[in-house]
Amino acid sequence: MENWNRDITEAAVAARTASRELAVLSSKKKNDILLSIAKGLREKKQDILSANRTDISEAEKKGLKTSFIDRLRLDEARLEGIAGAIEQVTALPDPIGEVIGGTTRPNGLVIVKKRVPLGVIGIIYEARPNVTADAIALCLKAGNAVILKGGSDAIMSNTAIAEVAAEYGEKAGLPHGAIYLVRDTSREAAGQLMEMTGYIDVLIPRGGKGLIDSVVRNARVPVIETGAGNCHVYVDKSADVDMAVEIIYNAKTSRPSVCNAAETLLVNRDIADAFMPRMIKRLNTVELRGCEESLRYGIRIRATEDDYYEEYNDLILAVKIVDDVKEAVEHINRYGTHHSDAIVTRDYENARYFKSMVDSACVYVNASTRFTDGGEFGFGAEIGISSQKLHARGPMGLTEITTVKYEIDGSGQVR
Repeated sequence: MENWNRDITEAAVAARTASRELAVLSSKKKNDILLSIAKGLREKKQDILSANRTDISEAEKKGLKTSFIDRLRLDEARLEGIAGAIEQVTALPDPIGEVIGGTTRPNGLVIVKKRVPLGVIGIIYEARPNVTADAIALCLKAGNAVILKGGSDAIMSNTAIAEVAAEYGEKAGLPHGAIYLVRDTSREAAGQLMEMTGYIDVLIPRGGKGLIDSVVRNARVPVIETGAGNCHVYVDKSADVDMAVEIIYNAKTSRPSVCNAAETLLVNRDIADAFMPRMIKRLNTVELRGCEESLRYGIRIRATEDDYYEEYNDLILAVKIVDDVKEAVEHINRYGTHHSDAIVTRDYENARYFKSMVDSACVYVNASTRFTDGGEFGFGAEIGISSQKLHARGPMGLTEITTVKYEIDGSGQVR
């Protein structure tokens, strides 16, 4: 402990104190705090956008990928969307205090199971400034204090957003210390957060596979593992070709840098002649990497084994022609990351089989994988998308960052 960063340690102690105060705030008070934060983001938008321009300039100087810079970039519309998402969270039911079970035992003990906050949540994430605001909103609404550590590429943007949130939140009654952004972007600071048992109740990593694997492998604090997104679209032999073309176009190109974008397209051999030429023409801005059979349709790059494991986060798509829905499911379960996968079909039995047999958090029939999102699922925002099976799976909203407490009332019973 003597090697720990004192600022982070002091912040964690303050967060623990704040979390106890947050746990008993009324829903109205928490909503007032969030509305004040949304107001602050609008009033301070020029400061936030100026900070973001500094981050963008540095990223461009480093020659970072266009898709990475897109994840980093804020503009007035995106900032308004962030403020609006916080307001949406205020409209959601408060999970804290919800009675989710109970019984009266034969001996007269009354046992009630209630939902309570986790306490202090640590979040380690990469270049997504919106994560800063989303995490703050959801954690506070669910009665949790939050310690944030973003990547160095977004440090100016994250700092600006967190400072506004703390300032305007405290104006409305937020306990001091409930929001803390770690300014130290070093690996050592991340390592400290991973070791802070007794200070942090749960750690949530958000970012690429390397970051997530590092946190899962090294953390002593309990971790909710969010998933890298090697997402698939399978075009079944009975698919509506027009629908299939538009679904894969949206899933791949609408925002290729995010985790719910499609990375692999699987095509049933019986529909390939009708579908492949249309798809290739529609995805003319996408680099296609195909199996040997798909090359005869005009794809020029032969896919390797590694391509089918890859989360590109870019305008690149792996393509494979398969025999049937069973082979498609086997491919997804072998190469995928259990995040989001879709089938396009008019065959009810194939749709049912796909939904039952694909082992992923979100499984779609005739819809784009891009809907795997807290906002789209009606959660207002998300704390991350979990691909694990313990505690939470899929987009994590308010209830996923709570735990339970048993309250037992007796009248002198002894055992």
